[in-house]
Amino acid sequence: MNMPQETRRALARKYKETVRPAGVFAIRNTLSGRLYVAGSLDVEGAMNRARFELGLRSHRNKALVRDWAAHGAANFSFEVIDRVKERDDPAFDRAAELEKLLVLWREELQCHGDRGYDAP
Repeated sequence: MNMPQETRRALARKYKETVRPAGVFAIRNTLSGRLYVAGSLDVEGAMNRARFELGLRSHRNKALVRDWAAHGAANFSFEVIDRVKERDDPAFDRAAELEKLLVLWREELQCHGDRGYDAP
């Protein structure tokens, strides 16, 4: 499919300007039930990055990497738990809202210690 260079540039610019959904996601060890909970301003991208890093054994959470290597990718699930509700308010702070959601979900799911991979 040949498309004019100007059209390609316009499409690339539009893609880069698109606001991606921010949110909280979990990686669940389906054998033990342990959870890793994280958040990102680009939640889908963050889940893809985590999956890629785990496959390379380069994820920053070493306990999660150990379990991933021991049990295999098939025994882990990835899910978006919550998304930041966007607002038209110019004072709206997506990052602050995301941080509140992350704290709330980490507390709700108790994803530290024996129940999870997150540090208390």
